[in-house]
Amino acid sequence: MPGLNATTYSTIVIQHDNADGFLKCTYPTLCRREVSAETALGVLPLWSDSDSQRFLQNLERSSSSPHRNDALDLVLSCLNWSLGDYPIFLWTPRRPGALPSDWLAPRITQLTEHLRMCREPLYAAHFSYCEPSIYQASNAQLPQGHALRKAKPRDLEAVARLCKEFADDSVFFPLSIERARIEARELIMKAQVWVYDADGDIATICAVTRNSQRVSAITKVYTTPAWRRHGCAEFLVREVTGRLFDCGRDCVVLYVGHDNTAQRVYDRVGYAGLCGKDKSERIEDSLELGLSGLIEDTVTHGYL
Repeated sequence: MPGLNATTYSTIVIQHDNADGFLKCTYPTLCRREVSAETALGVLPLWSDSDSQRFLQNLERSSSSPHRNDALDLVLSCLNWSLGDYPIFLWTPRRPGALPSDWLAPRITQLTEHLRMCREPLYAAHFSYCEPSIYQASNAQLPQGHALRKAKPRDLEAVARLCKEFADDSVFFPLSIERARIEARELIMKAQVWVYDADGDIATICAVTRNSQRVSAITKVYTTPAWRRHGCAEFLVREVTGRLFDCGRDCVVLYVGHDNTAQRVYDRVGYAGLCGKDKSERIEDSLELGLSGLIEDTVTHGYL
């Protein structure tokens, strides 16, 4: 954070082990950049949407930074929940193209001092968004007997199976069926997963697990192999995106791998900068790194 002297700057890393303390210090800046900051704002524990709304509304009324002259430069965030540790996210309120190396390098160095045994990149993805003004509705009709709906307790085994298949596609994050059931149960209980119900057969899942006041993030879309090339994912993603707008969201974001053919699906729904002509609309790229651990196990948020 910049110091009091206008020409002399010093940076410090401040660590928080809970969302409350972290957001009390950073919320004003995160709120101003809510669309790109969803990875930082959305690390609220996987609460229900109503719980997150109450927390953020109360925080907005009471939030004040204890560092009057400090500025938020960089956020490192990670989350621990029922299935263990989430990936670490790095976010800055500055535009990626406006980050000179002499500004970024020392800050990254400070944060990486808290990390060890960094592996090769695990996942390179495009970060895309959809807003009501670019959302592409469709009059296409579902086949007879098919439905788009939130998952119910009776769907537990089917949702767990698709969660496991989704994880199996990544050699870095495999899930046993037991752990997939834990994830599925949590998603269903918190009403955070939708399904494409093909006459009783769950063909596709779509999870939304990060929400702030204006922005929601689709964090998992998967179609079981037997139902691919039937348009299931496009139907479901379009429905979920539209429902989120109906609930008052101004923007829905997602990540899609550089080589993932699902880019075409999201493009047809209206997600910016994937396969359309104007690729300049893409906000930024994302690179996920594997980390074997943190020097301080209690650290869940750090910022400069």
